[in-house]
Amino acid sequence: MIKEFLDYLQFERNYSPQTLESYGRDLEEFEQYFKNLEGHLSWDTVDEDVIRDWMSSMMDRGNTARSVNRRLSALRSLFRFAISHGLVEKDPAHLITGPKVDKPLPYFLREKDMDRLLDPQMWTDSYIDVLARTLIITFYETGVRLSELTGLDDDDVNFVNSNIKVTGKRNKQRIIPFGKELADTLHCYMERRDKEITRLTDGLFLNRKGRRVSNQQVRKLVEDNLAKVTTMKKRSPHVLRHTFATAMLNHNAELESVSRLLGHASIATTEIYTHTTFEQLKREYQSAHPRA
Repeated sequence: MIKEFLDYLQFERNYSPQTLESYGRDLEEFEQYFKNLEGHLSWDTVDEDVIRDWMSSMMDRGNTARSVNRRLSALRSLFRFAISHGLVEKDPAHLITGPKVDKPLPYFLREKDMDRLLDPQMWTDSYIDVLARTLIITFYETGVRLSELTGLDDDDVNFVNSNIKVTGKRNKQRIIPFGKELADTLHCYMERRDKEITRLTDGLFLNRKGRRVSNQQVRKLVEDNLAKVTTMKKRSPHVLRHTFATAMLNHNAELESVSRLLGHASIATTEIYTHTTFEQLKREYQSAHPRA
């Protein structure tokens, strides 16, 4: 049955040799599995329990959920073909749900790396360095998105109440508090900006031409400067947003509060950071405990 299915994929569906090889390997593995079970099973007598046990055995051997789902997809395709061509009487695979694929944990910087990066001695006195350091501190202290940061105007910063007003997704606005370090940094940046730059916009963060910094310019500044303290491949502004959320939770902030600060529509979106903090805790335990 496998050969007929692969011939169909090759000659009627024009599947690539690599896909055919992958399908064949996965299906032959399943066939070998059920033939080794008691009861002398065949393709006609395979049922849902056999498929579920096969999937469990793969997970027990260390296969990822993504790998198991790929093999289940090949099996579903085979049974659909077999039903349509009268090779079997029932399809036990179509109601089987594959294992849930975990979302990858967000990248974030450790606090000691952020402390090192924001050390004034790491920076020159050039306007671009002053701008870049201010951008990074703003990301780290407020957790704003890239588009929210580049959209800020001077009027969005309230130094009296120590907060900024940002416009997020679907034009929803929220107020985010900030601390003394960011207040001092913004004051110094704005004083330097107003001395050196001829303004062409009300934007808070300006490039040397007096225009609002673009998303691309901010990404480049952040990526270049994060490279000073981390070898992570991802060094985007979003990493700093993740770093903000992780730092807040590591210092006992409530999940709902962090969710509101980030502008998440649902607290479920924020829960990914609880997994991040647990993974960090687990790594520290494994490196510190003598019997871990």
